[in-house]
Amino acid sequence: MSARAGVDTVGHGGVQRSEIRGPIDCDVHPTITSTRVLAPYLSDFWRDSLVERGIDSLDSISYPSDAPITARPDWRNHTDEVEQLCTQVLDRWDSQGAILNCLYGVQLVFNEDMAVAFARAVNDWIAREWLDRDSRLRASIVVPLQNVEHAVDEIERCASDRRFVQILVLASGEMPLGRRNFWPVYAAAQRHGLPIGIHAGSAYRHPVTSIGWPSYYVEDYASQSQAFQSQVASLICEGVFAKFSELKVVLLESGVTWLPGFLWRLSKFWRGLRPEVPWVDRSPLEIVRDHVRLTIQPLDAPDDPDTVRRIIDHMRSDDMLLYASDYPHWQFDGDRNMPPGIPTDLVRKIQVDNPLATYQRLNEDAP
Repeated sequence: MSARAGVDTVGHGGVQRSEIRGPIDCDVHPTITSTRVLAPYLSDFWRDSLVERGIDSLDSISYPSDAPITARPDWRNHTDEVEQLCTQVLDRWDSQGAILNCLYGVQLVFNEDMAVAFARAVNDWIAREWLDRDSRLRASIVVPLQNVEHAVDEIERCASDRRFVQILVLASGEMPLGRRNFWPVYAAAQRHGLPIGIHAGSAYRHPVTSIGWPSYYVEDYASQSQAFQSQVASLICEGVFAKFSELKVVLLESGVTWLPGFLWRLSKFWRGLRPEVPWVDRSPLEIVRDHVRLTIQPLDAPDDPDTVRRIIDHMRSDDMLLYASDYPHWQFDGDRNMPPGIPTDLVRKIQVDNPLATYQRLNEDAP
């Protein structure tokens, strides 16, 4: 999926020749409609368990799947989801590739052994049913963070498949992601050149707001940015980026506009409290600029290029934003897949250059 000019490319529909490769979609969502989909990738024990326990599905950890506005109508109810994605996302916008982030309820399971079984099944399903069918597709490794040792084992198992380009976790779990308990995951990520993708969503071990459970989904969705803020602070203050100097973290579906104000506040307090965290030896703003990236869907900003440019200026970097459609969710209509406020001179950087700089494995030819 490299961006070299003037090379033959193999993709959906055969070999083409192109001087400039298309955008890289960093956040698309394959759907697992039932545990029956995963049954061929489970052991006999777990297949029998699904029947004996009457487990037909693991609840969604993100969007309510049956809500009418969850997905665009033209992106619903097709029998071949892989073909639909390739047609609606890759072919439609002449994309050179897309990263599949499967949001399934692996993180909701309390039974650690079951979580491992489902994580393995999800990753094997992605590899066989999606990656094998189109060479432009890549994927994130779903890990069972209920047990860090098992999570590392799953990373090691999947990392040899170079089509897996990221490790996927949720914004709201059982504890802040910076805690040393999770450091073996980051060591494995850095060892294999895999960013950590933190996606909006919750394991629902704790309320999604800091003051308790909300009544409505709109509160839940708007509160996700609070979880991302807490995770960024945890990763910085616990010293993750000091320990793992090559690690990249991608915030998926986090929004963007909250970041400058939050970093200003965190950096201000760090100046007064830095003796508490001596390993944080430079401003959090600088650390985030080097280690953190954000996808642009949804872009929670006005449709005004001047305003968006000021937001990017406040971030002090145009390297941090990554293109994403958030397919099949309904973040935009029609064919204008870039938010209208994105300055035109940054489009290629966001669509191509930044993803290639973030994901090392995207610079490799398809296997």
